[in-house]
Amino acid sequence: MNDSNKQDDGGDQSSWLWLQMSRDWDYETIVMGEPASKANSRKIVKFGARMASIKSKKALDYTKAFALQAPTIDPLIDTDVLLYIKIYYASRRPDLDESLIMDCLQGKAFSNDRQVKAKLILHGLDRENPRAEIRVCRFGQ
Repeated sequence: MNDSNKQDDGGDQSSWLWLQMSRDWDYETIVMGEPASKANSRKIVKFGARMASIKSKKALDYTKAFALQAPTIDPLIDTDVLLYIKIYYASRRPDLDESLIMDCLQGKAFSNDRQVKAKLILHGLDRENPRAEIRVCRFGQ
C-alpha cells in the first residue's frame, strides 16, 4: 500500500472468514500495542558472577500492558486449544512472532501454552494502532 496510514489486512481473507464463521470462541480479546519478538526480547545481564537472560524493556512493557487489557476467564480452558492471532504491527519490519502473546495468555485463557495444538498466526499492518486480535477455542473435542 502506498498510503502509510492505511491498514493492510495481510492478504487472503478466506482463512479468517472460515475461522470467524465456523467457531464458537471461548476467549476473545484485542490487546493494543506491539509485542516484542521473543527471539529479540531477551538481554543478558550479570548478577554478581552469574550471567542471566531477562526480558527486554519492550517485552516487559508489553507483558504489563497485556495483563491490564486482556480479560481472565474463570475457569481457564483446561483442554487442547486452537489459537488465532492477527498481529497488526506499526511497520513491516518486525518478524511475525506470537510467542510472547502465548506466554501472556497463560493464566488468562488457559493454564499452559502447551495446550495450543493448532494455531493460525497472521501479520497485519496498522501504523496508527498496532495491536493483537486474539481468539481461543477448545480443539479436538
